[in-house]
Amino acid sequence: MINIKKFTFNPFQVNTFILYDDTKECVIIDPGCEEEFECRSLFDFIENEGLKPKKLLCTHTHIDHIMGSMIVEERLGIGLEAHEAGMMFLEHAVSAAADYGLTLSKAPKVSHFLSDGEIITFGNSKLEVLYTPGHADGSVCFLCREQNFVVVGDVLFNMSIGRTDFPSGDFDLLQKSIFERLFILPDETIVYPGHGPETNIGYEKNNNPFLTRNGIMH
Repeated sequence: MINIKKFTFNPFQVNTFILYDDTKECVIIDPGCEEEFECRSLFDFIENEGLKPKKLLCTHTHIDHIMGSMIVEERLGIGLEAHEAGMMFLEHAVSAAADYGLTLSKAPKVSHFLSDGEIITFGNSKLEVLYTPGHADGSVCFLCREQNFVVVGDVLFNMSIGRTDFPSGDFDLLQKSIFERLFILPDETIVYPGHGPETNIGYEKNNNPFLTRNGIMH
């Protein structure tokens, strides 16, 4: 069974997740830790729980979601894994950080490019990669079908959706990704977003004001 630990890091309040099972193997998703105390809280949890990090995964490569990638790689020896379509954001990560008053000495490199439908394994667990562009090129979600949950980054939020006014953002494409990749999941599927509280697929189908077709909720 996968256990989920959530941290909220940096001025953008990014949700960073550690997923681990009974084997103590774990994956880290969206390393947003910027300040030393944030990094320390992440590493202390891993050490105190006796976890064995196997993967460093990214839902998308916007600066707020990759701020801690370098320090995680340096301390834990695992490289960033992201979709190749998000490379454009990594290429400008240092300047993007400066634009927001953040400090990033160099952009992380991607050790493995994720692909749609890929199965990520750790311990006795597995996650399926869903390609879900619209908020940003390279956006992916990580789905656990066995436990009915999905980590969605900035694709879908509690009563909201990701912004589409950044480069490569596309409102129609984002809606398409949500309707065709997420809203086909069981209503009870728990949604772990990149910012804010958890929700579930059924609730968002029935209540999210951004996800209507011809004025009618999906």
